[in-house]
Amino acid sequence: MKHRGRHKKYILRAAVLLCVLAVQCCFAFQKEGYHMDEMISFEMSNAEYNPWIVPTQPVGRLAKFVQEELRGETFIQTFANLADTVQDAVKNRGGSKILQYKADVYPEPVWIDSKGFTDYVTANGKGRFNYLSVYFNEKDDVHPPLYSMLLHTMSSLFPGVIVPFLGCFINILAILGCVLLIFRLGEVLESGGILPEGSGELWGVCAALLYGISSGAIATALLIRMYGLMTFFCVALFYAHLKKWMGNGFGRKNKGLAAVTMLGFWTQYFFLFYCLALAAVTAGLLAAKKRYKELRGYVIAMASAGVIGVAVFPFSIKAVLSSDRGQEAAQYLGQGLAGYGTRLAAFGKLLLEGTFGNAALGGCILLCLLAGGILWRLRRRKGGHSVFKGQVPAFLLLLLVPLGCDFLLTSRMAPYLVDRYIMPLFPFVVMFVVYLLIKLFCADGEEADFPEGSPAKRDVLDGSPAKGGVPDGDSAKGRSPQSGRAVRARRYLVPVIVLALAVFQAAAYDGRYLYKGYSEQLAVAEQYQDLPCVCLYEGVGFYTNLVEFTYYDRTLLTRLEEMEQRQDREELLGLEQLVVLRKSNVDEEGMQRVLELYGWKVEEILLEAGESVHGDTVYLCGKSE
Repeated sequence: MKHRGRHKKYILRAAVLLCVLAVQCCFAFQKEGYHMDEMISFEMSNAEYNPWIVPTQPVGRLAKFVQEELRGETFIQTFANLADTVQDAVKNRGGSKILQYKADVYPEPVWIDSKGFTDYVTANGKGRFNYLSVYFNEKDDVHPPLYSMLLHTMSSLFPGVIVPFLGCFINILAILGCVLLIFRLGEVLESGGILPEGSGELWGVCAALLYGISSGAIATALLIRMYGLMTFFCVALFYAHLKKWMGNGFGRKNKGLAAVTMLGFWTQYFFLFYCLALAAVTAGLLAAKKRYKELRGYVIAMASAGVIGVAVFPFSIKAVLSSDRGQEAAQYLGQGLAGYGTRLAAFGKLLLEGTFGNAALGGCILLCLLAGGILWRLRRRKGGHSVFKGQVPAFLLLLLVPLGCDFLLTSRMAPYLVDRYIMPLFPFVVMFVVYLLIKLFCADGEEADFPEGSPAKRDVLDGSPAKGGVPDGDSAKGRSPQSGRAVRARRYLVPVIVLALAVFQAAAYDGRYLYKGYSEQLAVAEQYQDLPCVCLYEGVGFYTNLVEFTYYDRTLLTRLEEMEQRQDREELLGLEQLVVLRKSNVDEEGMQRVLELYGWKVEEILLEAGESVHGDTVYLCGKSE
């Protein structure tokens, strides 16, 4: 019977995993276009020592040095060149060749051919599996390198290819990792007496399903940035803390805890909000319980993780403290409560949408669950039962305090009011929601209260049933068979509610991060790939069009004023036909003025602004009569 029950458990978990995988892949294969930051993800990962596209400097200084001075015909020759470069740098320092090397910088924007753009966003030839390039690229960015290295690995496995699934695949694996950890957390919570007997598997399956196909998880999978990986490391860190708190403690064997901390730090600096809050709660609980030996081991492990994390990527100090993003975050923090209510409301709405699919629906559900929880607590207190006993207070503190601190800090310091910054919080809200559902519909009688070092508590570490723990059956808790049947009947409401919420979210997903319709814009670029393209832009909006530029024969990235004042006009005046891509923030009258200046006219509008997912207008232009 035990084997049959275990078999059933694994079949159910496999079904949830397959369901999550199917839903996430279904949306990932619908993704057509990219956010600007998603294209920057590909560029940071694959542009060899050349992290930023500069129209007046298409090849960066370091990239030029590597191509012309370091890279040899064979590995031995490349290694010899590298040794000479290191020796020269040590001997001559500021006067060394590498530091004196100059890039080709032009007085005005120059043409970049299709191969140049392909090299920016894909891994090709000798640039495959070049993790040192990713490391150097990210030192000029405001993010650590781990996610970019994983994306570079995917691109290296598929050289010369750029499709959304390369990035979405990493995020989907991260979400599946969260699902597996949630399964395991259900076992930990039941073994520790936090969930009613027999409810751990139900909690794990329901929380995993609700998160795995929630609007928040779908958006996390679709956005080709580091937030899916960060979410996984946040959940892994919570799991490691809870398991050690209820198991053998923090006195020894903290290497896994330190490893997760370092990996999270190397993924996204916003990970620090969650990590530091969780560390503060854990240290406070250890001190309150007078577990000083464990506190010492915990502090050493976390401090070691911080030191190693910074030592491996020392550029993180500058990124956090003095980069534009770091200073911007500090300025937001310095504003105190000014505008804080608006930001809290905006992020609160995003949090509810990501968890429940709709902010109003989510707010109603959460309020009902909290009200039900309060009534349940009052009823149990009236009956003489303790509500927050055993490990329950520690669990709630470890779950809710870091969640709240992360939300409050992110709401204050995030540069934009978008969901990406709170994506790691979605699974924790789901865990709490399902915990309330279990308490309301499945609790009956006293919860187990395992003392320190009990067999049931030690079984958290290996997942086996407790020996000598709480006996099975209704009689174990002194309840009647009728009461047990009532609990079993009520517990079926939990998966029904969860499944309804999950299906609703998948069916009602608003298409965020899909950028559907961009395939039509790519089709235009493919159709006219033999022509040159002039992209008229303001800011850095051209990043959303990088894939198109891998089709056109060559592309000139330029602003209106640069076109009007351009000195080198010979090639432009000689063109018989070309494609002009006007970004939405570029004045149309100004564009017409530039066309007349160069003797061009619009022959056909290939794509209207209303048809473009990015609001672009694409024209086919030719010589005026």
